[in-house]
Amino acid sequence: MKNRTVLLTGASEGIGYELAKLFATNGYKLVLVARNHQKLQEVQQELGYLTDVMIIEKDLSLIDAAQQLYNEIQSSNIQIDVLVNNAGTGLQDHFHHLSAQEQLRMIQLNITTLTQLTHLFVQDMLNNGYGRIMNIGSISSFIATPSMAVYGATKAYVLSFSEALNTELRNKGDYAVTAICPGPTKTNFAKNGDMKQLGELVNLVGVRPEKVAKVAFKSLEKKKTYAIPGKRYGLLLLAAKFIPRRVLQFSIAAITLNNKHSETTLK
Repeated sequence: MKNRTVLLTGASEGIGYELAKLFATNGYKLVLVARNHQKLQEVQQELGYLTDVMIIEKDLSLIDAAQQLYNEIQSSNIQIDVLVNNAGTGLQDHFHHLSAQEQLRMIQLNITTLTQLTHLFVQDMLNNGYGRIMNIGSISSFIATPSMAVYGATKAYVLSFSEALNTELRNKGDYAVTAICPGPTKTNFAKNGDMKQLGELVNLVGVRPEKVAKVAFKSLEKKKTYAIPGKRYGLLLLAAKFIPRRVLQFSIAAITLNNKHSETTLK
């Protein structure tokens, strides 16, 4: 949509990169944020002929990064119409094996930064009379995930927060908040560490990031509350409702608990 600007975090690869392409081809101006400056420059060069592309290198897992990002955008006099909170990180191992610092950093990025960015930009959206927010959750938003306990909990927060905020904003005008909850996706999320079993699962049943991005983009346009890319995952979650939670947890544990500690980041 012409003259609309989207702020997209985690934009240098994976789902974020695919979303950047979709927004660009649909006429949106882009403000792309990630830690990897080189990759951001490559995306800027690729999409710059389609639309205006501003890139910002920033580690959003750091305290006050959200406020710093907001201040930088404000100083450039850019109005953000669409906020896409895509940046996130995952840790895999038994909870007690992982360091508290690593897990708190994950909470900072997956929950705190997402919440801060939303709170900052939603004020402006309300003043401007238009706003769209997309938050990237996971199928772990619906099901607790042994060996990724804190990660799953952060994604449960994303879904709950998004649904509640969407309800609050719907009565205020042209606003919508959409949570996108993909299952295993063929990105570097599973490849960037020693996640052998999870990686094998992704190779077998994983959805391609461009498909996730298409579902996400269309769902935001339709102002859906949430969407689960991939019919198989929607059916899986439907079936999970009829399985005792204890049985379900043991089934998930059988798939995930044999993996060694690893960390992956959506950039």
